[in-house]
Amino acid sequence: WAGTWLSAEGTVAPGAAGVDAGASFTAGSMTRAMTCDVLYGLVADGVVKLEDSVSTYVSGVPALEGITLAQLCNSTSGLAPYTPAVFNRIIATPERAWNARELVGYGITRPGTAAGSFADSDTGYALLGIALERASRESMEALYARYVFDPIGMPDTSLPASPAATVHGLWSPNNAEGAVECAAPVDLGDLSPTVANTAGGVVSDLEDLGRYTQALALGARAYDKGDRFEAPLPAAGDAASWFTATGGTYQAGTLVGQYGSVPGFLTAAFADRNTGMTIVVALNNSRASDVLVRALAWELAAITSKAPAAAGHTAPDAGLPWTAEDMGAQVTAAAVCPIP
Repeated sequence: WAGTWLSAEGTVAPGAAGVDAGASFTAGSMTRAMTCDVLYGLVADGVVKLEDSVSTYVSGVPALEGITLAQLCNSTSGLAPYTPAVFNRIIATPERAWNARELVGYGITRPGTAAGSFADSDTGYALLGIALERASRESMEALYARYVFDPIGMPDTSLPASPAATVHGLWSPNNAEGAVECAAPVDLGDLSPTVANTAGGVVSDLEDLGRYTQALALGARAYDKGDRFEAPLPAAGDAASWFTATGGTYQAGTLVGQYGSVPGFLTAAFADRNTGMTIVVALNNSRASDVLVRALAWELAAITSKAPAAAGHTAPDAGLPWTAEDMGAQVTAAAVCPIP
């Protein structure tokens, strides 16, 4: 009802050219929702069922007995994330290509959580990608194209095998005194997408990711099922009642989307299930907590929800259970480097 605003700040890499609003970047955790899209698409086509055991397709791993494809999508499998086990190696050798089964192996050997409760895990989405490839006998690149990119119209989005983002991901280490090196981050521009793969390796841009997030929230595709988001769980033990998760997404009031961190990037994208209002944010330094990018996206959502209608349009009745000021304070609290 109020139009579109695209903006980009900073440079594509330290000391490099300025970034523009059409630049590509690692979509990060939004990949999780896309991997679940493929699951629901294959269910609609009769290839798999939500209640199928992952061990049907990924054999020889006793730790996977009893875990279903739906649990992997909903992050209720109890599997621990793998990134903490390999993070230092990722930063030291970002160009290294990783096998998804190896990464899953690191996650399986780490202490997990109680099955049935929500606990976001990149291990689960990497494992779900392996299972869906085995079940369909197709690559995840082909499955993303069929069920996500082509139906929505996302010409600038892909799951690449080698670095494809024009904006470099960064990581600010600590110096000898223990302070964060804000002005001299490590450049992860040659980071292999296989580090995150079906848990966070998709590369996109603002327009494609905005179009995707809106379609996800509104259920725009033939295989979208209304019950995918109808039985959410608390997103954390101390989460507000309006902050839940299921179906490869988070729900915040009437918003549906994802947020999170992969080495080099913090990303968040949410859209309103009633109005279609859509927010996409990408930050190319992952040193801060992903709470920062979540709060920034929700701050922008609070501002945007009150935008006046453009000529010929009517602003909908929209209300979010937070204010821009609330989220602005969270952004400030979560920042580890000076905010420009």
